[in-house]
Amino acid sequence: MSPHATRAAFYLDTPRGRRFCVTDTPTGEIRGALLFIPPFAEELNKSRRMTSLAARAFAASGWVVLRPDLGGCGDSEGDFGAADWRGWVADVDDAWNWLALHAPDGRRVLWTLRAGSLLAAAWLRWREARPDMLLWQPVFDGERHLQQFLRLELARQMLAEGEVAAAAATLRARLDAGETVEIAGYALNARLTRGLQEATFELPPTCGGRVDLFELGPEATPSPALISRRDALCAAGVRAECHRVEGPAFWQTAEIELATQLLEKSLAALAD
Repeated sequence: MSPHATRAAFYLDTPRGRRFCVTDTPTGEIRGALLFIPPFAEELNKSRRMTSLAARAFAASGWVVLRPDLGGCGDSEGDFGAADWRGWVADVDDAWNWLALHAPDGRRVLWTLRAGSLLAAAWLRWREARPDMLLWQPVFDGERHLQQFLRLELARQMLAEGEVAAAAATLRARLDAGETVEIAGYALNARLTRGLQEATFELPPTCGGRVDLFELGPEATPSPALISRRDALCAAGVRAECHRVEGPAFWQTAEIELATQLLEKSLAALAD
């Protein structure tokens, strides 16, 4: 661990069970606090190394960082097959309250990866708060994200493209009928998938903080989708910037990989 920060793990008691959390805390002056909102399903496991290194670096530069496992995920209580979207939004709220109590001063930042952006937006619509946002490869459409998750996992079974499409359609029909289906070792229930399907990245009018959107890829400029999202946020009065950085899609690669430029640019955005 860096001499400029310490790391600790604990269980946060919530009405829905205990949530496993890891904190990284500066040993010197505290600039503010970051709450990490994780991605969906296997993307969480794939990204743990990268987010752990990032939390360490953020803490060394003066930020208290809280990384909770949502209900049914990681080392938190509950089964993934029994998780639901509203419960995850409530987990974000409980984590936020813990940070407000233990790190009350300085800037507040929601740091998300992938579908964590959808949870952040859902929580902001539910709770009046004005944090800044640091969004890594954000997802803006829950319906599309679920469809991509199903197709990607089916494709990994070496199915032909036509078989993937047919199998994904069958799974969606079963989910829409209220069944629980298992894919890639994850039991997906209708309450969770329905919440994800309905999720969109729509921020409330009261959200006036800064939003930094990060996208990884070989291209030099952000994608049209990211630019469009930035422009929409700016039109709504939000100070938003989009950044394109080189690096691997560490949340889905077969091997554990790191995106060092993403971390460097994120530290720069936090320092701005």
